[in-house]
Amino acid sequence: MSEYEVTTELLIDGDLVPADSGAVFDTINPATEEVVGQVADAGEDELHRAIGAARTAFDESSWSTDHAFRKHCLEQLRTALESDSEALTQLTIDEVGAPRFLAENGPQFGAPVADIAFYSDLIDEYQWTEDLGTAEPMGVPSHRWVLKEAAGVVGAITPWNFPWQINLAKVAPALAAGCTVILKPPPDTPAVATALGRIVAEKTDIPAGVFNVVTSSAPALGAGLSVDPRIDLISFTGSTDTGRRVMSDSAKTIKRVFLELGGKSAFVILDDADVGLSSMLAGIAGCTHAGQGCALTTRVLAPRNRYDEVVEAIAGVMEGVGVGDPNDEGTICGPVISARQRERIEGYLRTATDEGGTFATGGGRPTDRDRGFWIEPTVVAGLDNNATVAREEIFGPVITVIAHDGDDDAARIANDSPYGLSGAVMSADTDRAWAFARRIRTGTMSVNGGVWYAGDTPFGGYKQSGVGREMGIPGFEEYLETKTVAEPA
Repeated sequence: MSEYEVTTELLIDGDLVPADSGAVFDTINPATEEVVGQVADAGEDELHRAIGAARTAFDESSWSTDHAFRKHCLEQLRTALESDSEALTQLTIDEVGAPRFLAENGPQFGAPVADIAFYSDLIDEYQWTEDLGTAEPMGVPSHRWVLKEAAGVVGAITPWNFPWQINLAKVAPALAAGCTVILKPPPDTPAVATALGRIVAEKTDIPAGVFNVVTSSAPALGAGLSVDPRIDLISFTGSTDTGRRVMSDSAKTIKRVFLELGGKSAFVILDDADVGLSSMLAGIAGCTHAGQGCALTTRVLAPRNRYDEVVEAIAGVMEGVGVGDPNDEGTICGPVISARQRERIEGYLRTATDEGGTFATGGGRPTDRDRGFWIEPTVVAGLDNNATVAREEIFGPVITVIAHDGDDDAARIANDSPYGLSGAVMSADTDRAWAFARRIRTGTMSVNGGVWYAGDTPFGGYKQSGVGREMGIPGFEEYLETKTVAEPA
């Protein structure tokens, strides 16, 4: 169990408060099925109060204009999170099932906390005002400026797979930009969000109403953010189907939306690549955090004349990885988040065999684990890119290996997807790999094992993988409006 005491309180208008009804719900350790703690089960009334508090804080306080104070508050937040890092890391392992190596210094906790500094520094470094000089539009000599201002009240709706990373990738730039925020986390990992709320309330000077956390066992509660006219911008990460509803609901009040949605990314092995190295990287990527990452490369495209070799090599890697206790330093593949998610993955595995696929390894539950939500790292062979498991996002430790007939065919297959979030290419020739990467319509690409993830790198997708970018300067600018001002010259 975590050393961190899970709070049963919401953060609304600066106060840590229970749900009006007093209702709570359990958050479950996916590795053990034990209760990690209980959190408040809020309803529409609490959400409406949080929206009202954020609206008032934006409209009636100096938060959006006081750059120095915002920087001070963000620095306080980073320091407070780092000071509680041991307990918060353990909470993350317990609630998310995240392997320790991802939590301590990786994207499950350590890295996104450190990245807060990028946004607090950006407050000083960003060009908030641009002087366009003078001109004579319509014969009137005028001096023009472009101002960057906070977008307003942000509804942040987040998923369960990397909760610290995604929560902070929305909250930190939004606060740095001068926005106020209502965070609606998912029912599967609410304790991470309530921990953030408690730290904001108890260890920072962030004013009442600027940041609010509303937890609920009802995933649909977040829809109230999309339709409420007091919200200026929705920042959503989750499935493409839900993203469509968010966009549709937000259109009713012409809200700005940021959407980071699904992926079915391709790991492309060209015919001159090192099969051993490529297979190691592909296999580890496919089962990291039990495959629960939207940008993970779950389609491997292998040269047809080396297909069997690639399948065998990746299967060997994934068998070697196996599944393990998320608390152990060497674990790469922990549990999936819930029984519901495990059943969903098992449905895809049945579909794979129904469509003619075979399992080079895995294909079911580990036989040595009676408790927890476990799926074996799995390699599906014998299918083409039209197969269901090649086209739909599974969110489990499942790789489908597909044959290709050269660079042109591989690029065609990689791009033959409704998604365009990420990808990777391996080649002995760096120039060839770069030329291939430029052909793939995705928001991020790894060339020969390069790692693109960092706080200063924009992340997002083409096509049905989303709208806009998170992280980096483009991610910061998602939370800004542009105002042009002129006066007589």
